[in-house]
Amino acid sequence: MNNALLSLLHLTDPTLPIGGFSHSAGLETYVQQGLVKDAATAKEFVVQMLSQNLRHTDAAFVSLTYEAAVANDMTKLLLLDDACTAIKLPKEMRQASNKLGLRLMKIFQPLNKSELIERYAAAIKSKQALGHYCVAFALYAHALGVSKEDALNGFYYNAAVGFVTNAVKLIPLSQQSGQEILFSVHGLMDELVAQTLVPDEELIGLCCTGFDIKSMQHERLYSRLYMS
Repeated sequence: MNNALLSLLHLTDPTLPIGGFSHSAGLETYVQQGLVKDAATAKEFVVQMLSQNLRHTDAAFVSLTYEAAVANDMTKLLLLDDACTAIKLPKEMRQASNKLGLRLMKIFQPLNKSELIERYAAAIKSKQALGHYCVAFALYAHALGVSKEDALNGFYYNAAVGFVTNAVKLIPLSQQSGQEILFSVHGLMDELVAQTLVPDEELIGLCCTGFDIKSMQHERLYSRLYMS
């Protein structure tokens, strides 16, 4: 097993202690409103989140940040961080991205020295950047020698596992049903990775209105198990 694969497994481990288990990405709202209520609707949520949300938001930023890292382009990196902040309209989603990103950097930074990442960390400290999870993920993937395609595969898979895990808990579903959902989206993730290798920057932020509304409504739910 090569070091790049081990690094990717480490970076995308769902049990990595960055607090991902505390965030549902609006799924809790869908469940409380009865819109996601069984295996079929849970699968539809996962499919739509991957293909209509992440494809045009965080996954696109992973791809573009990776290219900025290859070019050692700090200016582009800061522009991407700003754009990521701008498209995350719900407060909870901005906070979640920031918390996950900072925690990821806290874990990996001491053991993975990179001049560009050091400059990004300094920009966060000076409030020139917010520090988003997708941006940090891409920077570490590049620094660890993970290919762009593999990084995107890992990013989509990590997101899908998170959505499925939350659906199993919230609806609830059986663990078997959750695994069946994951198996069913393997082909979709292959397609999305191919589409995200060269994302269209003009489409960033496309088709997220419904998800944004549910995330905003989450802030005022009567009871909540998740932070977002």
